[in-house]
Amino acid sequence: MDIIKSIKNNFKDTPDLIIKELEYNNKKLYLVYLETVSSSDKINEYILKNLNYLISINKLKNINKNIPAPNIKNIESYDKIEYYLINGFSILISESTIIAIETRADINRSISSPDVEQSLFGPKDSFVENYQMNLGLIKRRIKTSNLKTIEMDIGKISKTKIGIAYLENIADINKVNYIYNTLSKVNVDGVIDSSELAQYLIENDTTFPTITSTERPDKVSKSLLEGKIAIIFDTSCYVLILPTFLADFINPPIDNYNKNIIFNSLRILRTFCFFITIIFPGYYIALINYNQETLPTSLLLKFSHQRIDVPFPSIVEALIMLFICEMLRESDLRFPSSYSSAVSILGALILGEAAVTAGIVSPIMIIVIAFTFITSLMFVEPEIINAIRHFRIIFLISASVYGIYGVILALLYFLIHLCSIKTLNYPYFYPVAPYDRYYFKKQFIKSDLYRDNRRSKLIASKNLTKQRNELL
Repeated sequence: MDIIKSIKNNFKDTPDLIIKELEYNNKKLYLVYLETVSSSDKINEYILKNLNYLISINKLKNINKNIPAPNIKNIESYDKIEYYLINGFSILISESTIIAIETRADINRSISSPDVEQSLFGPKDSFVENYQMNLGLIKRRIKTSNLKTIEMDIGKISKTKIGIAYLENIADINKVNYIYNTLSKVNVDGVIDSSELAQYLIENDTTFPTITSTERPDKVSKSLLEGKIAIIFDTSCYVLILPTFLADFINPPIDNYNKNIIFNSLRILRTFCFFITIIFPGYYIALINYNQETLPTSLLLKFSHQRIDVPFPSIVEALIMLFICEMLRESDLRFPSSYSSAVSILGALILGEAAVTAGIVSPIMIIVIAFTFITSLMFVEPEIINAIRHFRIIFLISASVYGIYGVILALLYFLIHLCSIKTLNYPYFYPVAPYDRYYFKKQFIKSDLYRDNRRSKLIASKNLTKQRNELL
């Protein structure tokens, strides 16, 4: 058959291509599949056993109605054969029909607990590299027909499946269409991971992340209920959430699993830590170099005495220590988990002590940089850490040139930059700018769950009321 010749030609030098020939009433049937992505057990159970039985009783008409496979597709054009083959389907070819029978092999890892976004309370399952399983983890939590998924393939060669998930009765359909149209214009050979896909949806040239990448199904489910949109990516264990605001990184939704009194103070502390880890090194440089009059005389004398033997200016001293700390942070990320903590502790103790003893840096600078990095440990998102690192350097340089005035100028630039960022055409600094009293309180001061009865009118377009409770 010409189709078989074309398949052999297109899949030349593909050793996992299997073509099995069957005969029926002097006619030939062909079963074609790729053994690396197809399950031999399913092929035997769904197809070969039933074909042999149908041939024996001479009832091979309407094959697609007599094979008890979970998913059978009629193929109208040859172009679809390759698509179904590489997706784990088996192709049954006769003189009159071509059908694709789903026989995907189970080549996925089992569901495990989150590695990055760990929480003391709440669910312990996380996404895996399988599209259907990830979608199932979400549908396990949101049991409604209003949960819609628009599927599409990305990459001319990779043909990676993605799904745009949203709640039809809550989300803004215009934003869903905008995401779909934007991704439809992506014309590349392949996209391998969701982090690559996110770069095609970024609207601003900024170091701050405008898209959330999460491994937690509960976090995605909460976001969908707020009117946000999720993008599920096959072969990736991270799901994207849009839109994302700065407040979502400072105070994540998993805080709702804990009591109010405890986590109200933690949310306020986390917000202060975000600004302290960016501003504190620059503020110290401004005080020690330009604005000594703001320090008590005794404290200023101690600082001066500690820096007598240091050969570098304070700005160079700070940059050296920041560079060393960043190396330690990267070693934590790259080393196996069993070694990373040992490497960072060893590096911090030995390098810090050696630098002070050698007179390269002052003890107070060690304290300042250590405090800066301790406050940055509140945040685990790599892109937020990169943004903090970027603006920390801006504050340092500005403070080294203009002192306290430089810190104020850098702070104004920082706030203006945050206000100018857009995420899915929404303001990134929401609910601070524009100010939304209800959502601001919800993000920064956790109240009782029964009082959380409204969705943000900026995000959700319909059904703004979550619950009606007599306790209100």
